[in-house]
Amino acid sequence: MPISVQNMFKERKFPFLFAFSFLLISVTILLFSYSSSSPSLLLSTNFQVSDPLPPPPRPLPTRSPNNVPVSSTKPVSKTTAAASDVDLNVSLDIKWENCQLGPLAVDYIPCLDNWKAIKELKSRRRMEHRERHCPKPSPRCLAPLPIGYKVPVHWPKSRDMIWYSNVPHPKLVEYKKEQNWVRKSGDYFVFPGGGTQFKNGVQSYIDFIHKTLPAIKWGKNIRVILDVGCGVASFGGYLLDKDVITMSFAPKDEHESQIQFALERGIPAILSVIGTQKLTFPDNAYDLIHCARCRVHWDGDGGKPLLELNRVLKPGGYFIWSATPVYRDDERDSKVWKSMVALTTSLCWKIVAKTVDSTGVGLVIYQKPSSYSCYKQRKEKLPPLCEQKTNQNVSWYEPLSYCISRLPVDRMGNLLRWSTPWPQRLSSKPPSLPSEPDAEDIFIEDTKHWAALVSEVYLDGLAISLGRIRNVMDMNAGYGGFAAALIDQPLWVMNVVPIDAQDTLSIIFERGLIGVYHDWCESFNTYPRTYDLLHASFLFKNLKERCDIIDLAVEMDRILRPGGYLLVQDTMENIKKLNPVLRSLHWSTTLYQGQFLVGEKGFWRPSENDNRKET
Repeated sequence: MPISVQNMFKERKFPFLFAFSFLLISVTILLFSYSSSSPSLLLSTNFQVSDPLPPPPRPLPTRSPNNVPVSSTKPVSKTTAAASDVDLNVSLDIKWENCQLGPLAVDYIPCLDNWKAIKELKSRRRMEHRERHCPKPSPRCLAPLPIGYKVPVHWPKSRDMIWYSNVPHPKLVEYKKEQNWVRKSGDYFVFPGGGTQFKNGVQSYIDFIHKTLPAIKWGKNIRVILDVGCGVASFGGYLLDKDVITMSFAPKDEHESQIQFALERGIPAILSVIGTQKLTFPDNAYDLIHCARCRVHWDGDGGKPLLELNRVLKPGGYFIWSATPVYRDDERDSKVWKSMVALTTSLCWKIVAKTVDSTGVGLVIYQKPSSYSCYKQRKEKLPPLCEQKTNQNVSWYEPLSYCISRLPVDRMGNLLRWSTPWPQRLSSKPPSLPSEPDAEDIFIEDTKHWAALVSEVYLDGLAISLGRIRNVMDMNAGYGGFAAALIDQPLWVMNVVPIDAQDTLSIIFERGLIGVYHDWCESFNTYPRTYDLLHASFLFKNLKERCDIIDLAVEMDRILRPGGYLLVQDTMENIKKLNPVLRSLHWSTTLYQGQFLVGEKGFWRPSENDNRKET
């Protein structure tokens, strides 16, 4: 029989009523206090976990033995140690030393500066000496700072001027003085926007391209560009104003530190060369490829260099070639042009424009086919079509191929089409997304997760000054959600897909972002002090079985600028291993919500640089 309030009074259950009333009032006050208070977003130095994060994304798809993506059934890993068990002040007792390489130490890149391996090469004819030759074991020395190193000039001012003392290499000023690549002005290098082919300046050259072929709509159908032999990357730097992101690349050669100039300016760039190995990009990645006097012999080695460009160029994409064989008719240039005509014809590339500007500089624009009709009509089937891929083929230490890469198809064998312009392509379904029923849901969830995490934690909760950040690297990029969430910030992101992770790099490019493949057991193809922020989300799980976390910490210290940040989201087990190494490098570290380690690199260097102070 139900108990009424009246019966309770009759039965004199006053103690119960008093207790019940007190409990009800207490709960009401508690709920009111909680709803009116905002969550704490301060960094926790005593490792008390703050409010819960947005839910983690569903795992990226894995692949079956038949290379068909399927949803992973593995749960998201949980922290294996309580945050309160970690002492941030613990430091490994490591005796660090500067790299003993004389004046070359400040710019040391282990896999490109392995002079012992380079001397032992049997040939340099195909740029073998500009390719990667990683030392074993990885060196555990630190790149010293240049004398007088300063906090870099902030973007956007840095596009036009940088500190001379940060990249003290004047050779390019003299070597290219007639072409306005770079000039020295007091304590600065200044970049007037000139170039070998940009006699009226790079902005005029960019406008000339659009006038020559109006179908090229910067920032719409043309979003992601590869600039081969980029110089100091002024072409890519000025295209940023048009919502175009350019991967500028060049080798580390006699054009002293051109890529270092580009990165110091805050322009996306990487050291690379078209030699004997494939570029570290996926097939069908770029909307447009550009070469202005890039000094690549496209017809060399049977045409393999141009076949490699064909591999990374999208169907229907453009190749712009501005070089003397296009507009001069002397014997040498005529011979090169004739060879180029034969090679591009065999690839079914068609010339859609060819012209000369008012300064006498010319260019030709080719377009890659978007169907197989021309390939089938060729009288000579050379180069042949590549064999159909049957498994994952990451272009990492892969030799160049003498074949035409196949056009991308969906699971049903239909040719994929790229019709979504920028900026819609950033959030629309990528064409190469796996065809499983839940693949699109996973992608959407991942995008939402990163948008929430970046907004609520990374931008609001962490003690990171975005005003100082321009060059960002996501060391384990997944679908590129981190970069997508930062798209409205005045920075750019190099998305890295580790070779032991799920291959999602094609999806990253399809979203209108840029990135590369890399093995984090080796050094990255960049100069020291070239990134402001390194982001590593659950990177160490696969790495710890193949390489030492100390070696990776040394590499992160090499890449990061003084005053730059490392942001790690990982298990407490891995954070407990990494933090003492960072502390031994004199980094400051803090922990947030029990899973985000924030490291800030200082100006400390061993021995002679101990007393160097921030400026």
